[in-house]
Amino acid sequence: MRLATERFSGFMDLAFIRNFCIIAHIDHGKSTLADRFLEITGTVRSQDMVAQFMDQMELERERGITIKGKAVTMTHRASDGQDYQLNLIDTPGHVDFSYEVSRALAACEGAILVVDASQGIEAQTIANILLAMEHDLDIIPVINKVDLPQAEPDRVAAEMQQVFGFDPKEILFVSAKVGTGAKDILDAVVERIPAPSGDIDAPTRSLIFDSVYNSYKGIIAHIRVRDGKISQHDRIRVMSTGKITEVVEVGVFAPFHTPVDVLYTGQVGYVATGFKDVRECTVGDTLTNDRQPATETLTGYVPLKSMVFAGIYPADGEEYTNLRAALEKLQLNDASLTIEPENSMALGFGFRCGFLGLMHLDIIQERLEREYDLAIIATAPSVGYQVVTTAGVTVHIDSPAKLPAPGTIKEILEPILNLTIVAPSRHVGVIMELMHARRSEFKRMEYIQGLPGQGLQGKRGSAGQGTPSSVNRENSGEAESSKDRVVMEYTMPLVEMLADFYNQLKSRTQGYASLDYTLEGYHAAPLVKVDILINQHPVEALSMILHRDVATSHGRLVVEKLRQTIPRQMFEVPIQAAIGSRIIARETVRAMRKDVLAKCYGGDITRKRKLLEKQKEGKKRLKMVGRVEIPQEAFLTLLKIGGE
Repeated sequence: MRLATERFSGFMDLAFIRNFCIIAHIDHGKSTLADRFLEITGTVRSQDMVAQFMDQMELERERGITIKGKAVTMTHRASDGQDYQLNLIDTPGHVDFSYEVSRALAACEGAILVVDASQGIEAQTIANILLAMEHDLDIIPVINKVDLPQAEPDRVAAEMQQVFGFDPKEILFVSAKVGTGAKDILDAVVERIPAPSGDIDAPTRSLIFDSVYNSYKGIIAHIRVRDGKISQHDRIRVMSTGKITEVVEVGVFAPFHTPVDVLYTGQVGYVATGFKDVRECTVGDTLTNDRQPATETLTGYVPLKSMVFAGIYPADGEEYTNLRAALEKLQLNDASLTIEPENSMALGFGFRCGFLGLMHLDIIQERLEREYDLAIIATAPSVGYQVVTTAGVTVHIDSPAKLPAPGTIKEILEPILNLTIVAPSRHVGVIMELMHARRSEFKRMEYIQGLPGQGLQGKRGSAGQGTPSSVNRENSGEAESSKDRVVMEYTMPLVEMLADFYNQLKSRTQGYASLDYTLEGYHAAPLVKVDILINQHPVEALSMILHRDVATSHGRLVVEKLRQTIPRQMFEVPIQAAIGSRIIARETVRAMRKDVLAKCYGGDITRKRKLLEKQKEGKKRLKMVGRVEIPQEAFLTLLKIGGE
């Protein structure tokens, strides 16, 4: 620890600092490449090295994906003999965590774009590079996994030239697993990515790009120092809230928290603020020195809005306080999570939470159960709508329960996505068939044939090292023609995405299709609220907002599934779907029958009739006061229907 502290302590000239991140589609080798960087620079000892070293979360290791962006500070001796401080931020690849990528890009001057030599350009590859261009970053194109038998680096390099306009000389070829070419990438980072800009004598301004909570040190903010410096025991101010605190500790990631005396302009590190309230210091804020405060906050950071909403309730009502504390801590670590208290007649007190997608919802649910040991019930996900009332007021609702009275609604607007699908050309037919069934609109289609041409012109540095000849292929022309792929663009309602769309896309294309999406805006649609009534009582947690054309058929499917899910009671339980006061579907859960005549043998028939009438009256009374317990599977019913 002391050696690491000495290595990163002291002022370093901006010319010898490089801040960069790794961007790629999921499973293209970002974390493995980061492992090689840690080994080459000696940041992690060989005996401490494990695969996916920077993915410390148990869920990340289990699923083999990066969920949270990780920062690390390394020292690299370049080909000119000079030591450089490299600040790397490893980013997630799944589309639901593009929020993490945007935060990382705001703290960097350059990016390494990694593309799998066997899979080529995917949907998230295109999205990430466009995001990097918006932040005006220098991009180093890297083709990974060239050691695989099925690798086709020549074809993938041609694709990158066609789509993005890269020069063949600047594309690097690497095998992150073996380590071949990894040092060339670090040298390219030094040569091609510019040094950070900033003024050491100006008032301190630091961008918070991530944060975590520590019970002893309070909120630990991960920062990029743009101007000035931050030292231990400085009094700092959060510019958005005006809150002031004394710095408990400053340090760098080497790779774990390593305290240093001062963080200077251009450096990436952390600040232990001592704040206990998560609202006092949030991601995207600017930190400044209280004695000489800055007047303008830092720009370049755009918060994203939640796209998918779901209710999260404790299985035991007494755990409500613990659930609130857990959600607030997760929100600090994941600023894209939104929470709002909610009360349901069926489920009690809980929270209405906003997520970026279904994967994001799944991860948050698992983290609550594993990291905080909570038993929770999550309702079926829904999307947010904009409702224009007859008075001309636009109201944003994230739950069907918040929909205004039907007589006050002028129109309902639903969120629309811009979809980019990349898949082999042989799957065009099945993709079009799937999209046609999802109320989508076709925009354009373009074939990627692996031929050099002009594409998106990204920012590029000087010529790189390495050549495509590192892997030779036989019958290359035949292989390239069989690997032709197509980029298809559609617009589609977000609610269609929730109904098992991704699984359907993967299964119909044999797993070869990749998907990326962005929110285009809100469009008017003929939408209605479908209420689900169980034993004559509406269950708001099961309510849905559906397109009028599919409301009846969808409602019928829901009540049929609920009949199979809800356990039988001692009384008959009707399950109904209704639009307003009109019932559109009904199923009945039959009552369990107790044989009250078993003890009645012989005697007059009037005795048996008396027992049956008494049982009938009891069931009628029980039906009026009885409460039907709704299991968790009932809420998942709405998700399962879309895939059938």
